[in-house]
Amino acid sequence: MAVQQKFQRKNVYKDFDLSLTRNPLTNDIGTKTDVAAINQSVKNIIQTNYYERPFQPDFGCNIRALLFEPADPITIADMRQVIFTALGNHEPRVTVTSVIIKDLKEQNSYHIEIGYDLRDANKEDVASLVLERLR
Repeated sequence: MAVQQKFQRKNVYKDFDLSLTRNPLTNDIGTKTDVAAINQSVKNIIQTNYYERPFQPDFGCNIRALLFEPADPITIADMRQVIFTALGNHEPRVTVTSVIIKDLKEQNSYHIEIGYDLRDANKEDVASLVLERLR
């Protein structure tokens, strides 16, 4: 009689670390797994402008275009809509549940918290980033 065993993989998603830190054991580029890899991907999509990636002109969020608009509720609503659309188009592993944007006028920046559900693993997580207006 044959016995079937099911094994679950420990790491579902794996990506290299964009900070290019090295692994102390292998001296290779460090990696991020599961939720950390998805957080990195979400932040990467938000911080990428249109036409920034060769041969993918519509990849990204183009949120930097809104950073120099007047800091009012209309701009924040536009930013929220752009984030929902970009992550819906480019990150199939997550379902965005909430986008909270706080205007930090003293620092000329926005604090953004993106709440999402992982589609494959029933987990919730939050990606947090700060976008600054610099020139």
